[in-house]
Amino acid sequence: MSEIVIETKNLSKVFKRDEFQVTALDNAAIEVHKGEFIALMGPSGSGKSTLLHLIAAMDRPTGGAIAVLGEDLRALNDRQIARWRNEHIGFIFQSFNLIPVLTALENVELPLKLTKLSKQERIQHAQTALKLVGLGDRMGHFPRQLSGGQEQRVAIARAIVTDPDLILADEPTGNLDATSANDVLTLLSKLNKEYGKTIVMVTHDPHAARFASKMRFLEKGALLPEGQHPEDWALTTAN
Repeated sequence: MSEIVIETKNLSKVFKRDEFQVTALDNAAIEVHKGEFIALMGPSGSGKSTLLHLIAAMDRPTGGAIAVLGEDLRALNDRQIARWRNEHIGFIFQSFNLIPVLTALENVELPLKLTKLSKQERIQHAQTALKLVGLGDRMGHFPRQLSGGQEQRVAIARAIVTDPDLILADEPTGNLDATSANDVLTLLSKLNKEYGKTIVMVTHDPHAARFASKMRFLEKGALLPEGQHPEDWALTTAN
């Protein structure tokens, strides 16, 4: 069995809103092995994005244990987490999160400014990442000059430019048309199969999930056991 890169036990997240408590994630247990491409499935509010954000250390759990790449995330302070995330995690957002006044090349170079690479080395790495996602001819373009699919590919280039151990994608095709979505999913599959990247992708789209090697389902904050899916899953995939 390959190396375990994500392991959670009894992982929970409770949000407090005024006098109310909302349980977003309840006693979730998951193992992700190196080289896997996992799709976290579930309707809106099921807890899938909450779980992804805990794996990325973008939020802290209320209870339970979480180890990512051998690191106990609950033991790290904010400064340590920021450094750890930049070194090991590539995060892809649904809304691209590109900086509009920067070119594609400058957007991709941005994470490298926290490294010890020289300016020339940073540019070379950014150029390589953009060529890998098929945008070698769009390096000088600003986000407004790109299509949605191209913007998301720039975002993927930014996520992989540091050569992360783990790629996390939160509804990466949610704002794209069918053709662009297919291009992005094919690219993620290539990163997984040809470059051995471990990927965890949140999606509610059965078509997107089929690009993954394994699916896990969440329902009302609960992560269903491996191999189990909601009763209405067959109806969803039949449509």
